[in-house]
Amino acid sequence: MFSMLRSIVHAALCGTFLVPLLEPLASQEEIGAASGREGGLIEALALVYDHGVPYQTRIVSYEAAMQKLAAAYRDDVEAQVLYALALLAAASPFDRTHAKQKRAADILEPLCRRYPEHPGIPHYLIHAYDNAELASRGMGVARTYSRIAPSAPHALHMPSHIFTRLGMWSDSVASNQAARVAAHEQGDMGEELHAMDYLVYAYLQEGREPEAAEVIQQLRRMQKLNESDFKVAYASTAMPVRYALERHRWTEAAGIESPQGAPPHVVAIAVWARALGLARSGHPADVRLEIDKLHELERQLRAADNEYWAQQVRIQAIEAEAWLAQAEGRPDDAQRLLRGAADEEDAIEKLPVTPGPIIPAREQLGDLLLGQHQPDQAVKEFRNALASTPMRRGSLEGLLRATGRSQCR
Repeated sequence: MFSMLRSIVHAALCGTFLVPLLEPLASQEEIGAASGREGGLIEALALVYDHGVPYQTRIVSYEAAMQKLAAAYRDDVEAQVLYALALLAAASPFDRTHAKQKRAADILEPLCRRYPEHPGIPHYLIHAYDNAELASRGMGVARTYSRIAPSAPHALHMPSHIFTRLGMWSDSVASNQAARVAAHEQGDMGEELHAMDYLVYAYLQEGREPEAAEVIQQLRRMQKLNESDFKVAYASTAMPVRYALERHRWTEAAGIESPQGAPPHVVAIAVWARALGLARSGHPADVRLEIDKLHELERQLRAADNEYWAQQVRIQAIEAEAWLAQAEGRPDDAQRLLRGAADEEDAIEKLPVTPGPIIPAREQLGDLLLGQHQPDQAVKEFRNALASTPMRRGSLEGLLRATGRSQCR
């Protein structure tokens, strides 16, 4: 019972919730709840399956129901853990105060001390800490979680959420190498690809391009990828995009192909990569078509009430507009657009499926300013980027170039 509930709500937290594809949940009488506590859990979860209500409203209703249940069963560890998970699922990515993440952490931290072998508690603590504000609080659980569940691919991967936030790339590599092996052995392709994506990201930050290239080649040899599965589609699309853009291989980026049958917010990654690649490799005339595609994908997402990803695609379109303006000799427009994109991106938290924006808008702004021969302004933007995404190689190299200490790329 509790394992099922944790799995369903955790799927919501990770942005892969499939409730619209499932049948409505049976009542507690049909399931045969063994206690009032179990009956309360079933009734709370049934709120998530109310298809006549918008998704986010359902999750907020579930959170409120779990708050009442947790209050009624204050000494029940599972009721408290599930309430904390409900808080995380309901946390808005537009709330940069991280109020619900902090509330979840306040519940889970004392439980972690009392139940150090509980596999769910460190997992959800890492999710609570997975933001720039709280990441440093997650080092303890990041170091211990993989030892609690050493055969679970996701438990081996989860510490890398904290390592990525803190720019600890070697630790992230080790975490995701182990997670990938475990996932492969268990035939969990989604988890294997998720670990591979984080692994490519970490390799590129360390400048280990041959190792990143090898992972990309291994991806291309994988058969029967289900591109309709968001987790699979995101990782398999993001990896070659990361590899091209992090290395500033603009012609390579311009040739990225869109995945077939993938959700619109995954297709947008490939379209955005092509737009940037075309704009920065001297083909501005072809960029407008890609920008129009991004706007159409944004419209599709808004029509589906997927506001988070619609906003992400909107930011991608603005970035593409900025680089097109720069290619067309409109530097003021380019700077205004990219600064606006950076401000919008800074106001939104990432979801767990991704290490973060493939190339942060703030880092792109620094790169743009360097190209416009404004190194002092570029220094400011690179430093701001590093405050949010520590030890990113692109921002570090940009900072060195802006201060005249490097001729990288």
